[in-house]
Amino acid sequence: MEIKAHFNEIYANILSWVNDLTFYKDELNVFQTRLEEVAKQNNKLEVMTEVEHFQNQFIRQHEVIDTLKHDLKKFNNTIVENISKNPVASDRRTTAAPVELEDQYQTFLKIYNELKADFEKFLVKTY
Repeated sequence: MEIKAHFNEIYANILSWVNDLTFYKDELNVFQTRLEEVAKQNNKLEVMTEVEHFQNQFIRQHEVIDTLKHDLKKFNNTIVENISKNPVASDRRTTAAPVELEDQYQTFLKIYNELKADFEKFLVKTY
């Protein structure tokens, strides 16, 4: 089933998601710095194994963020192009909502929040 939404609503959602993803990417950089500090302070095998695990997860989340931001901006450009070609009543026109992109964003959030919680537990355990 196709869900319709107004252009301006979709545009606002996409901008919000892109801004959120930028924040999460910055937060991952903070996590990476913190992880490097842990690795310097504690070089036990079991700690270093978890350090490597988190480092790989942070890299993967950076990749997911980059891909998702690209796809969101691409969809947004389609909306902008549609409005520029036909600006009449664009504030009242609807189009298919980016349900798949929203699902991808929500899945990212779920995985990211789980990773963040796991990382926080790891930090508590190493100190």
